[in-house]
Amino acid sequence: MKTPPSPRAVAEVHKILADYRDRIERARVYDVAIRSPLDDAPKLSARLGNHVLLKREDLQPVHSFKLRGAFNKIVGLSDEQRRAGIVTASAGNHAQGVALAGKKLGIQAWIVMPRTTPPIKVDAVRALGGHVVLHGDTYDEAAAHARELAEGKRMTLVHPYDDPDVIAGQGTIAREILEQHGGPIDAIFVPVGGGGLLAGVAAYVKALRPEIRVVSVEPDDSNCMAAALAAGRRVELDRVGLFADGVAVKQAGKEPFRVARHLVDESVLVSADEMCAAVRDMFYEKRALPEPAGALAIAGIKRWVHERGASGKTLIGVVSGANVNFDRLRHIAERAELGDAHETLLAVTIPEKPGSFKRFLSHLGRRVITEFNYRYASPREAHIFVGIKLGDDPAERDAAVRKLREDGYPVVDMSGNEMAKVHVRYMVGGRCAGLPDEILYRFEFPERPGACLDFLNAVGSRWNISLFHYRNHGAAYGRVLCGLQVPKKERAECKRSLDALGYRYAEESENPAYRLFLGTDA
Repeated sequence: MKTPPSPRAVAEVHKILADYRDRIERARVYDVAIRSPLDDAPKLSARLGNHVLLKREDLQPVHSFKLRGAFNKIVGLSDEQRRAGIVTASAGNHAQGVALAGKKLGIQAWIVMPRTTPPIKVDAVRALGGHVVLHGDTYDEAAAHARELAEGKRMTLVHPYDDPDVIAGQGTIAREILEQHGGPIDAIFVPVGGGGLLAGVAAYVKALRPEIRVVSVEPDDSNCMAAALAAGRRVELDRVGLFADGVAVKQAGKEPFRVARHLVDESVLVSADEMCAAVRDMFYEKRALPEPAGALAIAGIKRWVHERGASGKTLIGVVSGANVNFDRLRHIAERAELGDAHETLLAVTIPEKPGSFKRFLSHLGRRVITEFNYRYASPREAHIFVGIKLGDDPAERDAAVRKLREDGYPVVDMSGNEMAKVHVRYMVGGRCAGLPDEILYRFEFPERPGACLDFLNAVGSRWNISLFHYRNHGAAYGRVLCGLQVPKKERAECKRSLDALGYRYAEESENPAYRLFLGTDA
């Protein structure tokens, strides 16, 4: 049985609700923001068996909700603060919101952005009159420099989420939703990074319509708010995923967590592939292209419905932004079918003899093959990397694998193998027999000049590079797969060298995709 809240906690909740309802109803956002539409999503509704509506913050002037909180914070500054200027750190949407607010109010805005920020976002901020300072490779490094500038130049720091005025600005989204849909609402799904949007939406919804469930949605590799809510305190993640860069935050904001811990009903975590599928859903639904973080709520609705078997509910998702780099669309399209479980990737071993390929296809029956990669492995066998299109039945994947195994084929399901999906599917045929001492690593390199050279200086002159594959998806970090020839007695030293670089990496020497398609032994 759930323990009832203490009188102190009840009093704190009442204070939060009263304070933020007042702040949100007084918030000034419409000098720069539009009252975004709440659109029906008939295709999603029909597929999911629920009434789905989408709050279209991707249609804002800077294609993101962030301008609401930024403007509400900045418009309330004193004359003295306005003369001194404002500063913030951001890699994208918040930066544009602050720059637009500064331009509108005639305030000089300094925007510190990581050097890894794609040029399209830097150019967008400059076009809005923001004074861009490129510093560091990560948001944390940029934020530290922004704080130094604020102290040194006596400027006002505009935090992207950990500020009551920013939270109140974002909360106007909830006010609009309740005004736009007067009927029953079962749940509102909110994408979460640092938690400012979640706190604003939850505070206003629970003040007026406490029966509505507020559901936070995060990537499964950037779940700082879900981890905090589960622990009952703010926690700092060791690392965060980079795919949904708009919500790649290691620790939830102090004020957002104070609000969310009392008012958020549950959390949903989704994968990168599920976000890709949600981007595609939005394109099919509205011919619009949200960024991965912007599609989080759609992915969350789909997972929530699937896990609970919900039907006949009215579910609202906040589509938070559409500042997607064009280069990322290729990757999103590749992964969308996997995200909806409409494709499976399999590694299958077949006999190396005439007729084997034809026999394998006959065992697949009438299934559609989405890709097929083959490489001779030995006089006895060959390994194939095959993509198979699936229908809507979740059991179809298991049935296809089971049928192949019953027919005598060794099968490894690669659908959840990140290395296979990012690298190996493009490298099948790279086996090299007799190569000694090879170990395999997967890296994420910051997209800045010198990143690869730093890596080569650390390891390339000491140990031979035996394999190298690079993939970039228009993000701040590129994906690298690298093989090194390192004698066993030197592997501890190699690991120390890699650790000192500060790049995220993982050893993949035991990954079955490597063993089957790239490894040095049969």
